[in-house]
Amino acid sequence: MQKKKLYLILLILGTAFWGISFSVTKIGVAAGSLYVFLVYRLALATIILSVFFAKYFKNTDRKSITGGIMLSFPLTFGIILQTKGLEYLPASQCTFIAGICVILVPVLKWMLYKTVFSGKIWVASLIALLGLAIISISDGLTINRGTIYVILGTIGFSIYLIMVEKQKDKHEIITTIVPMFAASTVICLIFALTDNQQNWLIEDHNFWTAVVYCAVFSTAYMYAVSMISQNYLSAEKVAIIYLFEPVFGAFAAFFILDEALTWKLLIGGTLILTATIWSEIDLSVRKKGRKYIITKNYNINEPNRNQNS
Repeated sequence: MQKKKLYLILLILGTAFWGISFSVTKIGVAAGSLYVFLVYRLALATIILSVFFAKYFKNTDRKSITGGIMLSFPLTFGIILQTKGLEYLPASQCTFIAGICVILVPVLKWMLYKTVFSGKIWVASLIALLGLAIISISDGLTINRGTIYVILGTIGFSIYLIMVEKQKDKHEIITTIVPMFAASTVICLIFALTDNQQNWLIEDHNFWTAVVYCAVFSTAYMYAVSMISQNYLSAEKVAIIYLFEPVFGAFAAFFILDEALTWKLLIGGTLILTATIWSEIDLSVRKKGRKYIITKNYNINEPNRNQNS
């Protein structure tokens, strides 16, 4: 199996872990301090990744450490803000709002690096914005504080994806993983030490179950696979795979938290998913009896000139 296809499968599996993690995290944070939860989660993930990637330590240099620290800032604040949003919003709603990452990545690349993308991205952005408005705006035309947290967190995570793509061109991206999560743990520890509600000895077993699940599956596994996969897939293609996350997340919230699937969530979520699919879908045309697939990088009827796209 080609590595590109393998990482596609691993990423889709990871989106299931990620979608479920919204419900699991909501349960865990309810049993203790948000920042204490994240410190345990990230610290355990760092330990797991240190063991798994121990053979790469000999290749870790100052650039790897610096690169990991730089990546940790948008990643950590993305995690913190999305987790903060769970205190105010249903888990299912958070997952769909986080799904706008697919639209944000190309838009942010255009804003930051003047990257050219097709006009359909603008159409997709407007559709996603409409879906976001349906989900987020209440009857009184107000926006929940949690929505703002999740949107800002999603922006942070989108910037993180773009930075990973840039970092992999400078050095071996795997060597930045452990330094990145170690730095993220330190950042959350600083916040935790200033939190008046901090409690390091939580007795609720739900807290520890959530910590272990999130550390192993939605952090160590998912972020490692996500980073390595960007050696073979572009940030846009990684982002589009994340559209599976809100689907898994909504069903997990329904079964784990008994959250209702409201008409606003279904309509708004459908619009967001439609936008994300439209932003990346291939356009098929027929010419002289032959079928051509128009993609961003190449025509499949021609030799593949870019295996890492």
